[in-house]
Amino acid sequence: MAVETREFRAEAKFQRVSPQKARLVLDLIKGRGVQEALETAAFTKKRIAPVIHKLLTSAVDNAKYVAGEQGIDLDVDNLYVKQALANDGPRMKRIRPAPMGRAFRYQRRLAHIVVSVAERESGAELVTKAEESATPKATKKKAGKKA
Repeated sequence: MAVETREFRAEAKFQRVSPQKARLVLDLIKGRGVQEALETAAFTKKRIAPVIHKLLTSAVDNAKYVAGEQGIDLDVDNLYVKQALANDGPRMKRIRPAPMGRAFRYQRRLAHIVVSVAERESGAELVTKAEESATPKATKKKAGKKA
């Protein structure tokens, strides 16, 4: 019997940062435990990092609230960042003055940031596939070398 794990999310829409720059911080916290992700976001030197810290805190608070309302047994220390996305928002078209009375157009990008946390299964440890694939096949040396 597979127990369904609940996913709790928080969104921050119309953030004044390009999605590419937001993904730099989101990739740092993706897959980490919530406490470690909060510390990472707190000490990252990017302008969007405080927003992501606040968003992650909101997702944890949403998890606590929903668990209390629905009577779900939730271990907050066992939460991890399951999903962290930065999608394109609408673009603001702007004009920059150019030489000889011309105008160059540019776009200010906005991002919709989504962070979702879930409870890690109790038996699931952090095991990567690289460790599992360390078989004798992978360490075998080539037999035919040129002389």
